[in-house]
Amino acid sequence: MIICGVLFFIQGCTSQTYMDPKSLETAINNDEFTFMAQKAIPTNYDVINVMNSIPNSTSSRILNLSYGNAVILKKSVLEVNLPYFGRSFSASRDLSKNGYTFTSKDFAVKKNTGKKGKTVVQIETNDQQPAKTIIIEVYKNGKAFVSVNSSDRQPISYDGYIMKNEAVK
Repeated sequence: MIICGVLFFIQGCTSQTYMDPKSLETAINNDEFTFMAQKAIPTNYDVINVMNSIPNSTSSRILNLSYGNAVILKKSVLEVNLPYFGRSFSASRDLSKNGYTFTSKDFAVKKNTGKKGKTVVQIETNDQQPAKTIIIEVYKNGKAFVSVNSSDRQPISYDGYIMKNEAVK
């Protein structure tokens, strides 16, 4: 029984692999992948204070997200569907425009190799105002961290993983 407990503990300590390294490298090199956001990390202290004031809430500044919040990168199109929590300096009356929800066809992708095998993908959009720069840090196991910088909002970060683009039926 002790041996089984030790084996379960060791297995739980290993890092989770979201995508095999060969497929991950191919997807990043071909600019054909999807970042699936699992958590949002706002930087605005007003948002953090509101989150902390909710009864029975944790004091963390991380918000769990539902499935479907993603950045989809294809050769000719960038699709972004991410919620936004923070201060916007030019608010819209249209509630659907409060998050980062857009499709861009005019963008540039730059890739750099970082420390410990991490790949940094920087996407600059030219035809979208809400998000000017999207930086995706991809780790060897498929885990990823996204930072979105905008000209009219405070920055926000997202934690999630990389997966292959779904085939269109």
